Amino acid sequence: MSLGYLALVLHAHLPFVRHPESDYVLEEEWLFEAITETYVPLLQVFENLKRDGIDFKMTMSMTPPLVSMLRDPLLQERYDEHLTLLQELIEKEIDHNQHNGHIRYLAEYYANSFSQIRQTWESYEGDLVKAFKQFLDSGNLDIITCGATHGYLPLMKMYPQAVWAQIQVACEHYEENFGRPPKGIWLPECAYYEGVERMLADAGLRYFLTDGHGILYARPRPRFGSYAPIFTETGVAAFGRDHESSQQVWSSQVGYPGAVEYREFYKDLGWEAEYEYIKPYIMPNGQRKNTGVKYHRITSRDGGLSEKALYDPYWAREKAAEHAGNFMYNRGQQVQNLAGIMHRPPIVVSPYDAELFGHWWYEGPWFIDFLFRKSWYDQNTYDMTHLSDYLQANPTQQVCRPSQSSWGYKGFHEYWLNETNAWIYPHLHKAAERMIELASREPADELEWKALNQAARELLLAQSSDWAFIMKTGTMVPYAVRRTRSHLLRFNKLYDDILIGKVDSGWLDKVEEIDNIFPNVNYRVYRSL
Repeated sequence: MSLGYLALVLHAHLPFVRHPESDYVLEEEWLFEAITETYVPLLQVFENLKRDGIDFKMTMSMTPPLVSMLRDPLLQERYDEHLTLLQELIEKEIDHNQHNGHIRYLAEYYANSFSQIRQTWESYEGDLVKAFKQFLDSGNLDIITCGATHGYLPLMKMYPQAVWAQIQVACEHYEENFGRPPKGIWLPECAYYEGVERMLADAGLRYFLTDGHGILYARPRPRFGSYAPIFTETGVAAFGRDHESSQQVWSSQVGYPGAVEYREFYKDLGWEAEYEYIKPYIMPNGQRKNTGVKYHRITSRDGGLSEKALYDPYWAREKAAEHAGNFMYNRGQQVQNLAGIMHRPPIVVSPYDAELFGHWWYEGPWFIDFLFRKSWYDQNTYDMTHLSDYLQANPTQQVCRPSQSSWGYKGFHEYWLNETNAWIYPHLHKAAERMIELASREPADELEWKALNQAARELLLAQSSDWAFIMKTGTMVPYAVRRTRSHLLRFNKLYDDILIGKVDSGWLDKVEEIDNIFPNVNYRVYRSL
């Protein structure tokens, strides 16, 4: 009998970026990089674990924007072209480095890796949602949902209909894609405010994730801290993030990803190769960009980018195995200590952004693979579980009211509301008021029905927390500003056109083609609760 549980939770999310109106938009490559470096490598790990008889258990959110993009024929076609170009570049690199032994070795390693990625991609006919769903069906993955467009719920709580729309549209979209209702939800940015659990219960959700302090400061104070879920008064369970195991993985300063053997993220062939040579593989306007081909390792934490030694995947993989063993040992000690204090099996909930594994931390999928294998064979202190199975096996928990919280900077809301992004909220709130007003209308004809549904899409897309996040981080800010403004402008035009009874059908067709998320959305989701 094990003494407790370890629940690994990955949050797979990207903002909805799709530009059929342009031949090339750099931001679409966020998806392409994540497919190559995170989603396909994770699928390969899952396939190999199943092949080897390891009955792994993991919780994974797949947000509606990500699911929509992964299933979009235009983006699938563009990814295929992206991967073809990457394979062409790496073949060129093998020829180019005939007499440079280590670089040629790395180029051949990448060529093999990209070939395997194509094999996996083609085996699922480009439908990675179908690929992940097979592990949901087998009981290995507990795939959960998120807000419809990752809207930051505490900053829209004055409009309960807007919060409800984020939750309900997400649940309907999940059921359309996975053939069943979701059991749980990753609250966007793990941001909780008191009362949202009532809507989660009404939507049929069984549990949600929040940050550890959301549980620790609950009322009354939970007896077992964040090492057991709590039930809210609605019956919906709240799981809290374990700080110790989280920091060990995500921190590049004290965590595993900063090891000197691991691949250096910031040194990429796209910036380093001779310009005329690399030109066909960078942006069409001639600007350099990351290609995903990186030849150097971190080497030291204090050296500049110019002082990096060459990467070796063999030693990096050995280090990932060592780190997985260390993580397993630490969780074993943690569970053993907690079980002695709690006198019941603790659960350690370790949630991370999925894109950390593979994209930011190249060796991350290897780490997950080793962790599942080592946990299966080398220890019996804890069971790896997903959250649905845990709740089924442990149906009795303390009832508390969680504390308002997020997993952002300082654990509250200031990362999404500050001097860089505060300007967006009066516009978003006005649009929410207008959408609630429109929701009570009965459409005069088919055209107005389409316009009302498109207005709902535009508001949802404008509410994405990613835009406020990007404005605060200071990267790609013009794109985030442009996206926020364009969705609000489209929404306001639709609102005005609907009120005067003159919807521009040609313009609406174009907007529907560009912002085609949630094809079955019903604007009435914004009606008074």
